Amino acid sequence: MELLLVVVLGFLYAAGVYLILRRSMVKLLLGIMLLGNGTNILIFLLGSLTKGKPPVIDPNHNVFQDIYADPIPQALILTAIVISFALTAFAIVLLKRVYALVDTDDLDDLNTPEEEDI
Repeated sequence: MELLLVVVLGFLYAAGVYLILRRSMVKLLLGIMLLGNGTNILIFLLGSLTKGKPPVIDPNHNVFQDIYADPIPQALILTAIVISFALTAFAIVLLKRVYALVDTDDLDDLNTPEEEDI
């Protein structure tokens, strides 16, 4: 299971970097989304996988006697999902507005004005 997630993680990072290096604004946004999802899987893997064990420990125990799931990576991933959704929604609105003004999806056409044009 962990090997599969490592392969998926590598694929998400590779595809995300590839898409970020393209000239299209939409591909840039998709690359950022893939990198965010890859980072979520990385946090999930670093928290170690424990199947069937809840992140709740019996209050009667003073010492950890059994393997339990660490709730910190789960909370970090949930927070990252909410933040990435907000960032994606903002970026979609921003890209839509830029496309309406420039009439192109190409990042090279978004040049700043030259000094003689000002």
